[in-house]
Amino acid sequence: MSALKSRVSVATVAGAAAIACVSSFFVACGGSPVAPTAPATPAPSASTTPPAEADALGPKPEPATGAPYKAPAPVVYTAANGVTVWLLERHTLPVVSIVVGVPSGAASDPAARPGLAYASATMLDEGAGSRGALEFARAVDILGASLESSATLDASFVTLTVLKRNLTPAFALLGDTVVRPRFDAKEWKRVQDLWVNDLKARATEPDAVMQVVARAALFGKESPYGHPITGLVGAAQKTSLEDAKGFYKTAWRPDRATVIAAGDVTKADLAPLLESAFGAWRAPATPALTPPAPAEPKGPAPRFVVVDRADAPQSVIALVRGGVAAGDPVAAPLSRVNNALGGSFTSRLNQDLREEHGWSYGARSRVAFSRGVGSTSASAAVFTDKTGDALKALMADVQTYAKTGLTDDEVEKTRSHARAELVEVYEQIDSAAFRLATNATCGLSPDFETQAGLRRDAASKDDLNKLAAKYFDSTAATILVVGPKDKILPQLAGLGLPEPEMRDEEGNVRAAAPAKPAAAKAAAPAKK
Repeated sequence: MSALKSRVSVATVAGAAAIACVSSFFVACGGSPVAPTAPATPAPSASTTPPAEADALGPKPEPATGAPYKAPAPVVYTAANGVTVWLLERHTLPVVSIVVGVPSGAASDPAARPGLAYASATMLDEGAGSRGALEFARAVDILGASLESSATLDASFVTLTVLKRNLTPAFALLGDTVVRPRFDAKEWKRVQDLWVNDLKARATEPDAVMQVVARAALFGKESPYGHPITGLVGAAQKTSLEDAKGFYKTAWRPDRATVIAAGDVTKADLAPLLESAFGAWRAPATPALTPPAPAEPKGPAPRFVVVDRADAPQSVIALVRGGVAAGDPVAAPLSRVNNALGGSFTSRLNQDLREEHGWSYGARSRVAFSRGVGSTSASAAVFTDKTGDALKALMADVQTYAKTGLTDDEVEKTRSHARAELVEVYEQIDSAAFRLATNATCGLSPDFETQAGLRRDAASKDDLNKLAAKYFDSTAATILVVGPKDKILPQLAGLGLPEPEMRDEEGNVRAAAPAKPAAAKAAAPAKK
């Protein structure tokens, strides 16, 4: 305590001395009436310019342009049982991620059973081999592994991530999941009930409704891409366990599968594991199905669609239109175009609708790539009483962007962001494996990500502006609004939109209410 007081006292005295010194300086320089008169200094001539002082450090250096990131390509080979393997070795961490994928997803659903690929994939890890669902889950947990099954628009997957030391027993569980799923009736009942309840709950989420209805309006419900991956309520209730089994038998064949292995694993490590897990997996004699690659819909898509949600606390507004397939050469640079418009927090849409006006918690744009034609969209969840203002601003922002393109700063910013995004994907073993699995099941080459990254990086300002004009022209987009009809339609009256096509939460067209006769309209009392 005395030492502390001593230090405080020293600091206090030193501070007081400094203050006294400063005070005396001000008194001597201007506060005293007896200050001496300084000798007069001739004023500089008006034409005299003081010489510029040279910067001792020299001119400010310009930062060098970084080299593009070249994504590593996997080694591709065929295992002894005929399964195709993509191997990406990385031995910096003792972690391995394995993905088994087949090119059958929601686009392969039967017309009467939307969501069947999703339901079938969900059942794969609900008990497999000699283990029931609970026993199987415990076996995965004991190994500290992650094992999941899933479906996307174009494919179905089983994904395993595990420490290298537990790879052998975990790979056996993976093999059971892919080759020997149980499809127990008791587990199906539970899975189906959860599935149906989730689909019913989806109708209460305006943003989820927007995505469902956008797909139906853009592609048409008859298209393989016209329904959501998770399906529709009525179809889910009618889907049987035999339906799920049948989809599995058709989709999951060794001659359609690709095994992606990434991380601390070698070809020699994999050989006995593949033989043990998949050696008895044989393709049936029937020809394998060709995965669908839907073309751009013939249209025309509706111009203006409204989904009435009288109880919704917010409205969701969106512009949606057709895009490109994942394998299209312009897909990679198009992702940069999207980033400047609404693909990041500092993008144009978010800065306008959120930061500038405060109408939304977040506005965004998205480019969706798939085996067939994809889509582009711009959307935001907005305060209901600002729906008209927000939609007007969204349409204007997108159209201005399509006409004027990217600024020089946006060109460089999107290049840096694209590099960072690709590095982030490949620095994590599980995300790198899943990205490669997505490419494999879409029919893309093993070095696709390498070449796409270079094309994305090399795109010029002119290249990007042409893509902005072609794929983000709002005059060719379907305008979609989800919210309370009676509150939002009066706000949209001055935007020059046609009569809205009314749809329900699953994208079905609702019959328009009969129009009132002209005489009845004239007789109606005016609102005050």
